[in-house]
Amino acid sequence: MAKLVYGLNQSLDGYVDHMKIGPPGPALSRHFIEQARGLTGAVYGGRMYEIMRYWDDDLPDWDAEDRDFAAVWRSQRKWVVSRSLKSVGPNVTLLEDDFEAAIRR
Repeated sequence: MAKLVYGLNQSLDGYVDHMKIGPPGPALSRHFIEQARGLTGAVYGGRMYEIMRYWDDDLPDWDAEDRDFAAVWRSQRKWVVSRSLKSVGPNVTLLEDDFEAAIRR
């Protein structure tokens, strides 16, 4: 049986405008890349998955760290728990009902 690890990123006030603060620096980018590389996959709620779909498409202004993170993210299996989403991207399983049993499998 695999180990399920819970992770959460949150600002102190519960809100971060990522458009104002810009991307993380190289050291923090490497941290997130290595953290993601060590995972078998990720479980998302519908809203967070929609945000993370940003990494599905290459953007011309990405640097090397962005491309590395995108490659790792795309290669991982993902499970999305949502009753409102009707479709998901590649390498993703949509869990609408009995997600506990699906996660345990």
